[in-house]
Amino acid sequence: MINKESKNVSRVRRHARVRKVVNGTPDQPRLCVYRSNKHIEAQIIDDVNKVTLVASSSVALKLSNGGNKDGAKEVGKDIAKKALAKGITKIVFDRSGYIYHGRVASLAEGAREGGLKF
Repeated sequence: MINKESKNVSRVRRHARVRKVVNGTPDQPRLCVYRSNKHIEAQIIDDVNKVTLVASSSVALKLSNGGNKDGAKEVGKDIAKKALAKGITKIVFDRSGYIYHGRVASLAEGAREGGLKF
């Protein structure tokens, strides 16, 4: 009998493998993405000091379309605006084991349009 893992268990395992390599520093913090069925969240994290520097989500922005690509792009632009206000320009993108497609790619595109470099 074959043991099939759920999609989320597989994603968490992929994320753990990636996190061995991708680390946020004070100079170049990590932009971490979390995607649910209805919403999307993003945080900019300094892993050395173990602190979240900036956070944004479709819930915090009160978007009615938080579960689609337009909502993800708005969250990306918002987090870029907040990061630039704190003096953060360069980041490392952590897709959290999700495929770089759809909402995750749209959030990254919005962050780039907002002025972040990665």
